[in-house]
Amino acid sequence: MRAIKIIIEKTDNLFSAYAVNVEGIYAGGETVEEVKKSVLDSIRLIKEYNTSENIPTVLKGDYEIVYQFDTVSLLSYYKGVFTNSALERITGINQKQIQHYASGHRKPNEATTKKIETALHKLGEELLAVKL
Repeated sequence: MRAIKIIIEKTDNLFSAYAVNVEGIYAGGETVEEVKKSVLDSIRLIKEYNTSENIPTVLKGDYEIVYQFDTVSLLSYYKGVFTNSALERITGINQKQIQHYASGHRKPNEATTKKIETALHKLGEELLAVKL
């Protein structure tokens, strides 16, 4: 199955998105949910208003949409779910530093970005193993 890679970014007031590997897919909204809906609308419009020869190959068969956040957007999106204290606990990164990343005042280096991603994936794996 082919993947459509969508980058989600936080702007001053909104979230915006674009496809890295499919020309013409752009989206925006006040929330990530709105952006994801806008991505689907963009794909629908490409399919609806283009001839089959002009529709990108990836959209002609089965595909999955993969969303990728930058650090600021991810932290902003999950702000109501994770406190800086909680993120410090699972990542080992100081709360003040996390706040700098969340506000966009500082950008984490590649190693720190990977550390945040790995910690969130580990938490996800632990949550998937929970039985109630």
